[in-house]
Parts: sequence; C-alpha cells; structure tokens
Amino acid sequence: MTSAATSTAGSAQGYLDDPRNEAVLVYVDGAFVPRHEARVSVFDSGFVLGDGVWEGLRLKNGRLIQLDAHLDRLFEGANSIALDIGLDRDGVAAAVNETLARNGMTDGAHVRLMVSRGIKKTVNQDPRFVIGKATIVIVAEYKTPRPESKARGLSLFTSAFRTSTPDVFDLRLNSHSRLNLIQALIQAINAGADEALMLDPQGFVASCNSTNFFIVRRGTLWTSTGAFCFKGLTRQAVLDAWRAAGLPAEERPFTLAEVYAADEAFITGTLGGVTPVTKIDGRVIGTGTPGAMTKLASEHYQAWVAR
Repeated sequence: MTSAATSTAGSAQGYLDDPRNEAVLVYVDGAFVPRHEARVSVFDSGFVLGDGVWEGLRLKNGRLIQLDAHLDRLFEGANSIALDIGLDRDGVAAAVNETLARNGMTDGAHVRLMVSRGIKKTVNQDPRFVIGKATIVIVAEYKTPRPESKARGLSLFTSAFRTSTPDVFDLRLNSHSRLNLIQALIQAINAGADEALMLDPQGFVASCNSTNFFIVRRGTLWTSTGAFCFKGLTRQAVLDAWRAAGLPAEERPFTLAEVYAADEAFITGTLGGVTPVTKIDGRVIGTGTPGAMTKLASEHYQAWVAR
C-alpha cells in the first residue's frame, strides 16, 4: 500500500504534509472544536444529498485572496438553490477570519468554507424536511503546493465524462455534489495521469475536473469560453493580470487537436495558482518541460496577488 503522500503526489490539489494541521480548530456552527472531534449529523443535507455550496480561499501574507469575489459566488450560489446561510456577508467573513485567528494563521493557509441546507427530519430529497438552520463548517489548514508538480508539470488524460450544461448541472455553482467530476478524475488516475481534462457537450475543451485549463499558442493564452467550465476566480485573475501586462489572451472554443499542437499548457486553481502541464493523453506538450510563458503567467499572477 502506498502512503497518502505518495498516492497524492501528482494531484492538482496535492500539498506538503504539515504537522500543524493535526492541531487545527474547526468552525462548526459557531463553535471551535479540535480537528478530530469535528462532526456533522448523518441527517445533514450535505451528507444526505450533497445539498449545499462551498468556497475555497487562500490566505497569503495576512490577506484572504479575492475574498469579496468568493463571497459573491457563495451567496449567488446559495440564492440559486434557495439556501438561507443564516449569516450576512460580514458575518461569514468574520467567521472565516475568526477561524484563522483561533489557529494563529497569517500566511500559507487554505480555507474550505462549507454550507449545507442543514439537518433534516428524515433522509430524503425534499428540502421541506429541513428542521433547523443551515450548517456552516470552516476548515483552515496549512497547505504548500507540492514543488515537484511545478518543477515537472502535470499529466492529463481526456475523460469520457463531459462537463454539463447549466440546465443539467451548472458548474458555476460550487455545489457539494461533484460525482461526475470525481468519475472523470478516477478515469484519469486509472490511466496513469494526474488530472482529468474534460470536453464540453460539443466536444470542445472545457476544463479539468477541479481546475481551469489554458494553452499557449504563438504567445497567446487560450482558455475555454466559460460556457461549460468553472469560470474559476484564479482563472479570471490570471486573465486579468496577463491582459493588464498588455499580453494577448482569448476565451474561445478549441479542440483537442489544437491542444496537442500547443506550445505550452497549464492549469489554474486556488491552491496551486498556475501549475504547468507537460503531457496530455500520452502526448508531450511543447518541449515536455514547464515553459517560459507559463512561468510568465505565474509571475504576473503572483504580482497581481501581492498588489
């Protein structure tokens, strides 16, 4: 059996083990409890059916990156499923900041903010059986992305599972239910890759299972239109920083054939920022090593974060 550190080394969400995480306090409905005592009910809507929304935030140099944008997305998602969080924006922000303060965190932390519809009278689908307020859980951990992922680049495998249309499952909604994305990732792992590349219903490249996807062609960044992908906040920050530097970027449909012929490729996400991709479906991308344009995109993004 491989260790957890070995088995997740190539994950787009992989991070270095940090012993401080064993002692973190977790926010559960206003209370702070030790990590190994944090619990929610088996009758909770999030456990029963994945009925809830979440956000992942990054703490850097004492500041939560894109906090307002994350709160916008959280409340927009909750509103779309008629979920009353029970706190206003200031209340949620205060709970996150208090979680960080209780844990003495000022840098290098990743925060997972999770809200479910709450405890139900019985285990069924109907939200009218909820008998209490929403459940709010905030987990803050020290997470440093694994350096080997940046150094060697990730490998992707194009999954048979497609991203969905908004009328089926809106990927802009950070729902706890992610089964099709997990299926795509399992398929990629079984193929020996690190992350799944997913196509949209028309067969154009959409995104990865947990991150957004970019290619570089002749000095221009290409990413999908956003019609069938997460439209992640890091994705948007990378685009904004790149364009602010006077460099060209396009949000457009493109095919796997165009991906295979790309000069470079990379993914974006809250935890890893910009991470190179050097192999897709067994094909080497560009030179097979992290490229100069990917490095430049990362530098512009880091400068954007630090501003």
